[in-house]
Amino acid sequence: MKSFKIPKYYKSNLIKEIKEIRKEQDPRRKNFEPSILKLKNINIILPRHFGFCYGVENAVEITYNIIEKNKNKTIYLLSEMIHNPQVNEDLQKRGVKFIRTTKGEQLIPWSKIEQKDIVIIPAFGTTKEIMSILKNKKINYIKYDTTCPFVKKVWKKSENLSKDNHTIIIHGKHYHEETQATFSHTKKTPCVIIRDIKEAQILAKKIKNEISDEYFLNYFKNKMSSGFNPKKDLTKIGVVNQTTMIAEETEKISNFLKKTMQEKYKENIENHFADTRDTLCYATNENQKAIKEALKKNIDVSFVIGGFNSSNTINITKLCEIKSPAFLVKSEKDISEKEIKYYNLKKEKTEKVKFPDKRKIKNIVITSGASCPDSLMELLIKKIAKIFKEEIEEQKIYNQITKNYKKDLAIS
Repeated sequence: MKSFKIPKYYKSNLIKEIKEIRKEQDPRRKNFEPSILKLKNINIILPRHFGFCYGVENAVEITYNIIEKNKNKTIYLLSEMIHNPQVNEDLQKRGVKFIRTTKGEQLIPWSKIEQKDIVIIPAFGTTKEIMSILKNKKINYIKYDTTCPFVKKVWKKSENLSKDNHTIIIHGKHYHEETQATFSHTKKTPCVIIRDIKEAQILAKKIKNEISDEYFLNYFKNKMSSGFNPKKDLTKIGVVNQTTMIAEETEKISNFLKKTMQEKYKENIENHFADTRDTLCYATNENQKAIKEALKKNIDVSFVIGGFNSSNTINITKLCEIKSPAFLVKSEKDISEKEIKYYNLKKEKTEKVKFPDKRKIKNIVITSGASCPDSLMELLIKKIAKIFKEEIEEQKIYNQITKNYKKDLAIS
């Protein structure tokens, strides 16, 4: 895999060495056993895969290279480059201006942006409407496009479904930049965005004509293509997804909708439902498999570090919550011996709670989302170790991981 040049302050010698050991022992990335940092009184469990993915490293490299080579130009980003507050704050300190918020609110009027300016498309991609605005202003956005290749893969999949006259069902968050971009790139064909299995069930009821067109159109208002005709446009469908969703959710939705079409069209199912491959990116798949493997241990508490608006980070936290108390934090500064400031997923806001009883904690999962620098992971690991009055002896840890993995191979 390509090696990217990213700023040193996003890197971690500790994490790099652990990842290198695992990579050397498992070059084909087939083993999802976690790495275990065995300290005196606690075990810190690191999933096999976490941190910056290919698409994020690609976007970081391109963006910082643009900044370095264009010091006398005004540089804009359409919105946050990735969903990590520290990275975005650093870009703003370097003079990069954000045109819109992640929710699409305009921060800088298009009238202020000139042809001579640089406009960077973030890793999530952007809509055709915004591409048209930039094109009309004669801004060369293609030169500064950091859209993740796996997002473009979803667009290609949607395009192929469209050519075969399938209506596109997108499993994703309708307000997310990536889903908005995918929706925009599929507008030539009928399209509906569904968030979860509940909304898939409503879709199925319309397919089976159990609810009125009026109810359906009202429920999915602003989540479907213009002029959507439920009677005509739900006879032939295919499912794609936002690349950072939980894999099982997409699979469950796809299987459910396939069953719905089978019940309605019997033996002619192949003419009404496209069996598309899962469009999750490799990093999302690997990170989710890795955290599930780590959670097979007897976990007492989990800490996830990353942006509170990062979809893949939130989904990893959801998986952790199934097995133990899990806390999504922005940085190691959110944790002290007395309390934790974390993002409550259900309430969608930050809260403070007392630090759990340390006497009852032995196994701790620490991980991060695909947009979180490894340097933040190292700071979090060391902060947790300090709270438990433990020391991180790096060479000892490297030896442990090497020895433990060889032992696993011998057992298997």
